[in-house]
Amino acid sequence: MYYDNHLAYDATMKNVFVTLVLIATVFGSACSGPDQADRRPPDARTILVTGATGTQGGAVARELLNRGYAVRGLTRNPESERAQAMAGLGAEMVKGDFDDAASLAAAMEGAYGVFAVTNFWEHGYVKEIAHGEKLINAAKAAGVKHFIFTSVSGADTFSGIPHFDSKGEIEEYLRNSGINYSIVRPVEFMNNVSFYRKQIMTGTYYDPRDAARSHQWIAASDIGFFVGEMFDGPDEWIGKALDIAGDELTIAEYVDALSATLGVNVHHQQISWEAYEKEAGEEMTIMVRWFDKKGYSVDVEALRQKYPDLLTYEQYLQSLDWN
Repeated sequence: MYYDNHLAYDATMKNVFVTLVLIATVFGSACSGPDQADRRPPDARTILVTGATGTQGGAVARELLNRGYAVRGLTRNPESERAQAMAGLGAEMVKGDFDDAASLAAAMEGAYGVFAVTNFWEHGYVKEIAHGEKLINAAKAAGVKHFIFTSVSGADTFSGIPHFDSKGEIEEYLRNSGINYSIVRPVEFMNNVSFYRKQIMTGTYYDPRDAARSHQWIAASDIGFFVGEMFDGPDEWIGKALDIAGDELTIAEYVDALSATLGVNVHHQQISWEAYEKEAGEEMTIMVRWFDKKGYSVDVEALRQKYPDLLTYEQYLQSLDWN
């Protein structure tokens, strides 16, 4: 599923197959080749990265550090283990809160760009939108030159999925703000497989979706790659939005990939929608039903032709060290 931020889903679910948290472990970008240093910006411009201790923000921070940017990571707790780990990579971790305008102003002072991720699951529909607007307003007031918002593929269609539509509202506000912006719209994260580690390693993948239905995925490290491309090439990306996916598989193919790469014979157990909703809740069920009936529609083949180093799901799974 698409998840917004690290720890967006907490230990509120009863079973591991519907644990609604974001993976905190982010792997280095597979798309930063050996010639990356040659493409570094000449002035090591400062980028404020929100959610820098989470999945998307962490991937973006690592990618930007690799590209030579000065990364300033926004966190509510700079002393946390994750924040300290990011600081160890070279990021400047600063304390800030979306509800504290003064902290946002201080964090954005002198920054060239902002990468913004918002969190429906912790704050809800109305507050997520308010947070997005506050970030945009603060960036505009600080004179930020390039604001990149991470949304979700399909947010612009107002699909009826609340945590997609909230991002669509933020996108609309951003487009009308007058600030230079870009939007990256990822699909379901490959990284989310780690929430199912226990069940997968015992040989079962529980999911209500049709095994023959295709779904799209993206590695968090590749989200970082695209954000890096947008900051590197503002003339190409300002004012544009890009829906991104790295691979497309049916649930049956997904399970086969799990078996082939993890050394465990995994089978798909298609549970009922009623059972799923009982454990996952209404919001998640709305989204996963949409996955099953309509789903994401990124042109994966065309994207991979332009960016051939995007991770496939099998490549991502091979990077895991579960054994």
